[in-house]
Amino acid sequence: MEIGIGLGIGLVAGLIVGFVAMLLRNKSVINSKLEEINTRSDQEIKEARLSAKRLIDEAETKAEKIVATADLKNEKIKQRKIQEAKEKFNRYRSDFDKYKADQKVELKERQMEIKALEKDLEQKQSTFKDREKKIEDQRSEVESRASEIKSIRENLEKQLKVVAKKKEELENASERHIRELEKVANLSEAEAKEQLLEAVKAKAETDAMSIVKATIEEAKATASKDAKKIVIQTIQRMCAEYTIENTVSVFNLDSDDLKGQIIGREGRNIRALEAATGAEIIVDDTPEAIVISSFDPIRREVCRLSLKRLVADGRIHPARIEEVVAKVRKQIDEQIREIGERTVIDLDIHGLHTYLVKMVGRMRFRSSYGQNLLKHSIETAHLCATMAAELGLSNKQVKLAKRAGLLHDIGKVAEEQSELSHALLGMEICEKHKEHAAVVNAVGAHHDEIEMNNILSPIIQACDAISGARPGARREILESYLKRINELEELAMGHDGVQKAFAMQAGRELRVIVESEKVSDEFADDLSFMISQKIQDEMQYPGQIKVTVIREKRAVNYAR
Repeated sequence: MEIGIGLGIGLVAGLIVGFVAMLLRNKSVINSKLEEINTRSDQEIKEARLSAKRLIDEAETKAEKIVATADLKNEKIKQRKIQEAKEKFNRYRSDFDKYKADQKVELKERQMEIKALEKDLEQKQSTFKDREKKIEDQRSEVESRASEIKSIRENLEKQLKVVAKKKEELENASERHIRELEKVANLSEAEAKEQLLEAVKAKAETDAMSIVKATIEEAKATASKDAKKIVIQTIQRMCAEYTIENTVSVFNLDSDDLKGQIIGREGRNIRALEAATGAEIIVDDTPEAIVISSFDPIRREVCRLSLKRLVADGRIHPARIEEVVAKVRKQIDEQIREIGERTVIDLDIHGLHTYLVKMVGRMRFRSSYGQNLLKHSIETAHLCATMAAELGLSNKQVKLAKRAGLLHDIGKVAEEQSELSHALLGMEICEKHKEHAAVVNAVGAHHDEIEMNNILSPIIQACDAISGARPGARREILESYLKRINELEELAMGHDGVQKAFAMQAGRELRVIVESEKVSDEFADDLSFMISQKIQDEMQYPGQIKVTVIREKRAVNYAR
């Protein structure tokens, strides 16, 4: 057993010794390999360091290039942004200058309107003062008449007392006389009374017939006298002067240098203005003045206001002309409505339909036989109210008479075309817009085209005749001229493809503007010939009429 243990211990020792020897051998191998690995790692570290340094240098170079490129791009972007900011600033500045100029023009126009309103207010105040003075005078006159009537009444009462006393005395004397007659004639009271009654009856019949005849004659004379008195008083109370509207307006200039700007290069500006407004512009040697000619007062007013705006603005070219004319047309429409509203307010007429108010405003730009239609209608309205009051009509009838007087010629400014006369057309318009039956009948009957069925109709007819019969109120020649000009334009508008037609040169020239999509250049020549032949066949006119057909093609686009 001990031998086995010794062997085991020997074996274990041998194993330990062998293991130690092996470890020592492996350690030397490991050390050599570690040295080799360290040498190799040092080499690789050096190479990595060199590679890293090279990469870092390359990265720094690339970074410098990228920074330089970025700086260049930033500079370009900066310059572009600065340029865009300058352009936006210039655009905003231009818009602001344009807006400022427009506001300046509008301010001038508003100032002129305010001055005109102030002038009208002053006139109305003076008129009100005059009316107040007249009312005061009438009041004092009424008071004096009242005192006179009072004194007359007192005198009549005294005279009645004297008459009653005389009557009593006469009755007593009559009784005494009858008794004496009975004694003398041997007649009873009854017999004498019968004879006396027969004699008195015969005499009374004769006297009564003469009295009736005289009364009838006096009534006729008095009625005629009273009627004349009412008419004369009405005319005197409405006596006024009115300026006769003509077909020419004069536009004053600050300098003759503006004439060249208005004409434009090769006359483009003046042609554009005439085509847009339909009025003829005459530029002659008259110092600091331009003549605007047209038979239509609305066209003249549009042309005048457009010239006023263009001259105040200073920018005169075809595109600007068309823009300004469009704005002025819109302004004229608003002005027509304001004129109508102001007229009905001044006349104290309430509840008038908005369409009728607009038609009243249109009367301002319409003339009848050379007499301004609105002034004629206002004058007729005042005359009707005055005459109705003088005739003792009720307050409601007086207001209806004034209303009918204002609307009696409303058919002359109707927008729709009709074969009816202006009186019947006006009657239809008033009836359509729910006017009073008396007003409708008065409008339709003021030229005896329908039967009069109320007391207002003859009043309106008489007052219309009074207003138109004033010396210098109307001119037949001008009315026939305006009618011929209207017929000339309507004849041209009856052809297909015609957009606008303007009579120029006092009716000696007709300019026809056609639609380029519907009328070709070849057909324009034929259209000019057809219109001239139709004028020649259907109209009567002095001299000759030049027909000019204008065809224009415009291509418009916007760069946004």
